[in-house]
Formats: sequence, structure tokens, C-alpha cells
Amino acid sequence: MEGHKKGKMGRKKKILLAVAGAILLAVIIFIIYKLVVKQQMDEETAPRESWTTETGELLETNQNQKIRIYQAPGESDLLIYQMQPQEVENDGFTYYNLKVQERLDSALGELKEQEAYTLEKPLAVWNPYGTGSNGLYLYFEAPGEGLTVHYRIHVEDGEIPDFEADANAGSGTEKEFLVIGLVPGMENELEITLNAEDGTAVQTASFRVEAPETASGYDVVLEETQGESSQELTDGLYYTLGIQGYYGHMFLFDNDGVLRYEMLLDGYKPDRVLFDGEDMVCCVSANQIGKISHPGKVTNLYTMNGYVMHHDFCYGEDGTLLVLATRKNARDSGVMDRVLEIDMETGTVTEIVDLRRILPDYYAETEKVTETDPFFWQAGTRDWIHVNTIDYMDDDSIVLSARETSTIVKIQDLHGEPTLCYLIGDAAYWEGTGYEEYSYEKVGDFADQYGQHTVTVVEEDGMEEGTYYLMMYDNNYYANSTRTDDYEPVLPDSVSTDLMGDEKPSHVYWYLVNENQGTYELVWSFDVPYSSIVSSVQIVGDNYVVNSGVSNVFGEYDSEGNLIRQFGYECTMQGYRVMKDTFEGYWFS
Repeated sequence: MEGHKKGKMGRKKKILLAVAGAILLAVIIFIIYKLVVKQQMDEETAPRESWTTETGELLETNQNQKIRIYQAPGESDLLIYQMQPQEVENDGFTYYNLKVQERLDSALGELKEQEAYTLEKPLAVWNPYGTGSNGLYLYFEAPGEGLTVHYRIHVEDGEIPDFEADANAGSGTEKEFLVIGLVPGMENELEITLNAEDGTAVQTASFRVEAPETASGYDVVLEETQGESSQELTDGLYYTLGIQGYYGHMFLFDNDGVLRYEMLLDGYKPDRVLFDGEDMVCCVSANQIGKISHPGKVTNLYTMNGYVMHHDFCYGEDGTLLVLATRKNARDSGVMDRVLEIDMETGTVTEIVDLRRILPDYYAETEKVTETDPFFWQAGTRDWIHVNTIDYMDDDSIVLSARETSTIVKIQDLHGEPTLCYLIGDAAYWEGTGYEEYSYEKVGDFADQYGQHTVTVVEEDGMEEGTYYLMMYDNNYYANSTRTDDYEPVLPDSVSTDLMGDEKPSHVYWYLVNENQGTYELVWSFDVPYSSIVSSVQIVGDNYVVNSGVSNVFGEYDSEGNLIRQFGYECTMQGYRVMKDTFEGYWFS
């Protein structure tokens, strides 16, 4: 009998030990998960670690500019050069330095003067300004004025269709352009045709070019899923604005999911792409926005000393830039609560909005994020409002998306005395805060947006003054890590509280806002793959380009919200945004 009791006690002890072991293992896994996620988040603002690339035979050194000139490795029918500053391997080196760019430009100019280059024998240089990995710069004299440049790229791979484009090469006899579309790591057949104004081919040349591997090691072809819509995809290239695990790169894919260009940044992510004349404007590091010409030269840099950018920027009054920023080493550890204005002519940076002064009473009721909160990767910071989108309106106001409060915030009189205009979202959230009067009235029965991103003002001809649409990616995810009172939302059953994975969808939402009546209503929506955080929606022609960042997919939808085609991409956790552009007037004509 005693032996039987000992046996039962032994089994109980083993069970208890097993349960304790399982709990301990779960805790360890959870801690490791949190550490990994936080490390990945910290990587977002880190500078690029290395700019070195594989080079071929050293041909010469431009002593005046301290630029080494190599014959590029790889098989090719062309003599293709590479140019690298002598200090490229030094700590702290970056191509995003205007003096470095001028040296490269001067060295390129000397190469251009060495010979009389023709279509059959052009000057060819891989990424002469260091801002890409597979862009082939070509320069030559055409036999006459008014000829346009068309090129076609073919690879021996049945999954990869040909790529064709009209290059933005100039209207005179001097042709200069960056070939976009060469497939990394593969032998490409490049056919270039000079066409007369009537489209007649005047001259054609073909070359075999082995393109470099990607600097990132990223996939060259994405996984593709066909949707039910028969609508045609819009023309252009999809471009990524931050893929976790691949910060410091912008990838551009064609309509078949083939990587056609890899742009290199000094860490961080582009956030958004704008154009200023023939220059691209995007973030190039955590505290710099750059202007980049179509051959890849950095023509200007705007540095935000004392700040770190996050999420978004847009054009403001008279061509200024409005930038979402965090003040470094803020006394209250506050983050993602400032708006900067950059004068693009002088480079002057001004802090134009401090949201603590717009919502002081609410701010006073918030605290720092802790390691047990939903947004634990922000632990130690006071991420009390987390603005993730900015859009400027002609009445000198800005519309902000505040994820932490699941609210759309409009601030008026931006260049006078900035004040709160309205709050759009779950009105119950603001009850008892002192800001109830600013909540617009909801018209109709629908679930408000929660955790929204890319809130975009859309104004159409014929709309009554004071009315407009707000289009957004409704993440349909509620979480709050900083509010100190006992507020608990009464969420509709359709709203998720799960960070990773959910059967509930996210949405594209369209609100009709009426400032005259202080109302908003949901006028249209459609479901998209669930993403608790990040993500984007963009109107492109009659279609929508939608990125569901946590699901690691982006797709194009028709005007009725039906999927045309979807692409899956590699990512350690989430992809921030994916958008699309024809790049006409930039790389293409």
C-alpha cells in the first residue's frame, strides 16, 4: 500500500515538473520573441553597415577625385565600368554625402570625355553614384536630333517575361540614362533602339549583360496569386517603403513580381516617394531626406539634426516638406509626436507642431510603454499618440493618423496658431478627456477605424465646400499601451485585438467628411488581408494598391475592391508600405 502511494506521488511530481517545465519554456520563448522583435525594430534607424561591393579588375585611379575605376566583373559584350571612392571601406563612409557625389560626378564626366561614344559602343557604368545595385548607366551620342530611346530586356527564364521601356534619355543628340529592369544575378539580353518621332526604328544595338547580384540577397521573383477580377493591372513598378530585415533598401517590382531595381539607402526606409521636377525625393537615412536625379546622383540632402524621422512626410505650403519626427533625447521620452517643416530652398528645418501642446490634457493622462503592453517593442518610450500619416490641405491644415488612439486628427492654422480642429474615430475614446466637443458625429451604423494607416484626403470636383473624402487602410486592430485611466473600449465583434494573425479582415475605408455639419460617414469599404499594424492603400488609376504588412502580401484591386493579383514577399515580421508609380518623367519617358 505504501509503495502504491509512493508511486502515485512520483507520478504527480513528474506531472508538476512537466507543467512547470512547459510554463518555463513558454516564458523563455516569449522573452526571446520580444527580444528579437525589439532588435528588429531597432534595426530600422541604424545606418548601413557597409557599402562595399564585388569589383573586377582595377583599371585606373582618378587621383584628382580619389575614385578607383574598375572593369566590372561578369560576362558582357560591353566594357562596363565600376567607380568607387578610395575610402569606401572606412567606418562612417556613405554615398549620401554631397562631396562624395560631386567627386563621382567629376570622375564620370572625365570618362564621358575620353571617347566619342556611340550606340554600338556606349559608355557603360554600373550605378555610378552608388545609390543602386543593378542600374546600368549608359551615355552616347545619337546620330541625329529628336530621337527617342526604347529598350527591351530578355532573360532565358520562362517565369520572367521581357521588360520594355522608353528611357528618359533627353531630346538632344547626347543620350544619358539609367537602364532600369536588368534582372539581378542573371545574364540579360539588352536591345536598344533609337526611334524617329514617327516611331520608325533608326538604329538598333544589342548587348549581353550579366547583372550583379542584389546587395541585399532579396528574392528576384515574388510568389504570385491571381485574383478573381479580370481588370488589367495598371502600368508601373511596385516599390517597397520598408521591409523589415531589409532596411536600407527599396525594391521595385514589375507586374509579374520580378525585381527590376534595388535602390540603396544609408539605412532606414524611404517612407514615401515624391518628385521635385526630375528629382526623386525620399528618406535616405533616419534623419535625412534626399533628392536623387534619374541617373542616381544625390543632388541635395536635408538633415534634421536632433530628430529622427518616422512613418511619413508630404508636401506642404509653397513646396515645403512636412515631416513626422521624434525629438531625440526628449525629457519625457516622448516619441512620434512632432511635425517638422523643411524649406527645400534653404534647407532650414523648423519644428512646427508639438502635439503635446495640441492635446495637453490627454497627454497628461498617458505614460511610457512597458514590456507587458501590446506595443512592447516601444518599451521605455512615451509613444502616447504614434502619428503614422500626414496629409496637407490647402486651408493650411494637416490631417494626421494617430494609431495609438485609433483617431484621425485635423490641426488647423498650421502657420498661425496651430489648434485642434476635429477628432474622427470612436467617440467613446474621448469621453471624459476634455476633448469630447472635437469628436465628429458618426452618421450610420458601422465599426469605426482602429489602428488606421495612410489616411489620405481625396477631394473631387463638384463637392460642396467643407466636404471631402478620407481614404485609409483600416487595420481593424485595437490596442493601447499608454493610457493611464481605466478606459476599456466596447469593441464591435468585427474588431480584432490580436497582433499576429486573425480570421477577421482589415479594410480599405472611405469616409465622407462634412466639416459644415461636423459629421463623417462610411460610404464604401472592402476587405483586405489582415494586418494589425503598418500597411497602406494607394489609388493608382482606377485601381487600388494595398499592402497588408503583417500578412507579408501586397496586391492590386479593381475599382470594385476585387483582387486582380497579389504578391507574397519575404520579411522578418512586417512590410511597412508598398506603392506604385510609372516613374514617367524620371527613369522613363
